[in-house]
Amino acid sequence: MTAALPAPRTPGRYAVALVCLGNICRSPMAHVVLEQRLDEAGLSGVVRVLSCGTGDWHVGKPMDERAAATLTAAGYDATRHRAQQLTPSWLHEHDLVLAMDHANLADLGGAGERVALFRTFDPVDPGGEVPDPYYGGDDGFEEVLQMVERTSAALTGSLQRLLGRP
Repeated sequence: MTAALPAPRTPGRYAVALVCLGNICRSPMAHVVLEQRLDEAGLSGVVRVLSCGTGDWHVGKPMDERAAATLTAAGYDATRHRAQQLTPSWLHEHDLVLAMDHANLADLGGAGERVALFRTFDPVDPGGEVPDPYYGGDDGFEEVLQMVERTSAALTGSLQRLLGRP
């Protein structure tokens, strides 16, 4: 069963925010993949995706080199990302705010109508966490990419249905 999306704040449009700790690994990987899936589905003009971190350590910097290399090897464009920090307004400006893990979710004030874990939409492990690969090896980034790809595909399908797009 697919998780339900909250209704758009603006009919016919949707805004998704992806949140992790520093906005250099997990949320930017999800951002790049989800944007590509939305583009492939013809939704890039109606669904806006942004990513951010709860911390400010990396603001303005590109994504982690290992994250970028993993995305590039899989055919994605990882060059445009610059880290940014969550501001309280994001919770009111986005239709859906998705955290990568329970700590990020707690930083957002917990789950709610428009706030959930990213992997709520994962068809393999709904509600699981996206593990932080920062302190590990390249295999951690590959694992994150697999989770992000399947969850982004499912989320894109849900957005297509919600927005009445084929």
